[in-house]
Amino acid sequence: MLTIRTSRHRGATDVPAPGAPLWAAGAWKSFATPDRRILLFSIFLQLALAPLFGHPYDSRIFMGTGYLVGTGHTPYVAQDLMPVFHHLYFNIQTTIGYPPPWPLVLGLIYRSVYAVVPNLLAYNMAIKIPAIAANIGLAYLVAAILQNLGARPAACRKAWVALLFNPMLIYFGAAWGQIDAIDALLALWALVLLYAGRRGASAALLALAVCFKPIAVPLLLVALASLLGGAWRQAVRYAAMFLIGVLAFYALPFFLFGWSTTLVHQLWNTQFAQSGRMSFMTVVGLARDPFLMPGRWWYLGLVWIPALGAAVLALRRGDGGFEDIVRKSTGLVLVFFLTRTWLSEDNVILLLPLVLILTALGRLDRRALLAVWTIPLAFTLVTFTPLQLLFPAFPGAMVRSLLAANHLGDIARVARVAVVIAWQVAGWWMVFACFRRRPAPASGREPRPDRPEVEGLAPWS
Repeated sequence: MLTIRTSRHRGATDVPAPGAPLWAAGAWKSFATPDRRILLFSIFLQLALAPLFGHPYDSRIFMGTGYLVGTGHTPYVAQDLMPVFHHLYFNIQTTIGYPPPWPLVLGLIYRSVYAVVPNLLAYNMAIKIPAIAANIGLAYLVAAILQNLGARPAACRKAWVALLFNPMLIYFGAAWGQIDAIDALLALWALVLLYAGRRGASAALLALAVCFKPIAVPLLLVALASLLGGAWRQAVRYAAMFLIGVLAFYALPFFLFGWSTTLVHQLWNTQFAQSGRMSFMTVVGLARDPFLMPGRWWYLGLVWIPALGAAVLALRRGDGGFEDIVRKSTGLVLVFFLTRTWLSEDNVILLLPLVLILTALGRLDRRALLAVWTIPLAFTLVTFTPLQLLFPAFPGAMVRSLLAANHLGDIARVARVAVVIAWQVAGWWMVFACFRRRPAPASGREPRPDRPEVEGLAPWS
């Protein structure tokens, strides 16, 4: 294994050279818990929020999906579940729009929890456990990546704490109940496996990430572009293994469990016609606010396809190191998010660990990391989402609060547009930073990403 022996400070160790597999000859080292009290406090905080809060749409859909899958029904046909859960909100007949892996997990949670103890709050907390575990897993994986790239122990610890207590991760995962942290964990893990040369495992893990939430699709282009730098056969094999994984995780459950596919086609079509939230279409909403774009406006839902194609060409150069993979992943995911006509604020979680790594390596400014988690949270405030999270424990207070907030309709609409513009500006700024090749230092020496300092990286900076 190629190594770089550094003597920048006492106690330095050998680290892989740029482009060398992190796991070669057992080089990969897991991140050891530096302080169990911090870890336990993070877990306690998230578990305390989990039963009391939840989104009135997502939490209800997740609970209903768990019941349907757990009792042998298809989760893709809407049913009136009020007689099951004895709650007024469950008389609204809607269905889940996620691929099979998450519904299968929800079915297992239902059989393990609600079928045994029929309590909504306990069921609500149990549904949050996978997201909370993913939050913890992201903290350890990012800290381990920085450690294996040669970061100082203090820097790794700061990154670990930054993710354990990041408000966006806790809010969207433990309180809201969204699963984007699971997607981010699987996707980042797939990138590590790709860099380590374990292409089969990487393709399978990336396929699973895409089948939890398709927002990880741009990372497939990163993997293929990285492999094309070697032999094209490697890229073809990776694409084939990814396709097999998608068929196994997405298509196979429909045949195994006899689920209806009628609604699935409709759900896929709305992915291209749906508009709003943190997308640029929110600006159009000042004049007109359609949930589904009318007439030929739906063509805007395809803009991300040529945008990603152009981004791949712009990002094709690199040294093949792990920083290069993360840089390309961040750039492509940002282009995907910024050109889509629908972007849920929780989707930005996929970017958080990538931007944190690049910030730690000195590739991105600390303001980029700050923008990635503060702007989505600001958007939830101007859409009154925190009030909606009172649904499980305080539904009456939620209704009264939302009725009062409706009086700020015009002000809130303008505020949403302002936040979206800020997101577009910050997002494209980060894209150009990812596209820009790192200049050589004044001394003429090559940059040293193997020993990132992460100076002054505050927990939530």
